Amino acid sequence: MEKKSEEILETVILAVDDKLAQETLALDVRGLTGLADFFVITQGRNEKHVEAIVQNVIEQAHKQQIDVKNVEGKDTGLWTLIDLNDVIVHVFYPSERAHYNLEKLWSDAPLYDISAWISDKHGL
Repeated sequence: MEKKSEEILETVILAVDDKLAQETLALDVRGLTGLADFFVITQGRNEKHVEAIVQNVIEQAHKQQIDVKNVEGKDTGLWTLIDLNDVIVHVFYPSERAHYNLEKLWSDAPLYDISAWISDKHGL
């Protein structure tokens, strides 16, 4: 049975949160693009942290039998894109996130409320 995009999104958010990803948000891009239903944008503190977040998303996707369609940029540690069909995950190094500013590029997309899946261990 294929997972719904909200179920995939929940898996992703729990995976990035588990690795203490920073400033995580989900954009609801349904109706704005045929690429996906959601874009998740998050960041790590450094290249190793970005790598750990990416690895955990991939591992959790496999555990939940979510198809990992493509992973791009994993070798750089600056911006990794994980394509899970209905959910595209962008894991950034902070300076790269500021440079590409996807939040502004996709400013027409409403934020999706992920607060129920984010723990308070970040002090946010």
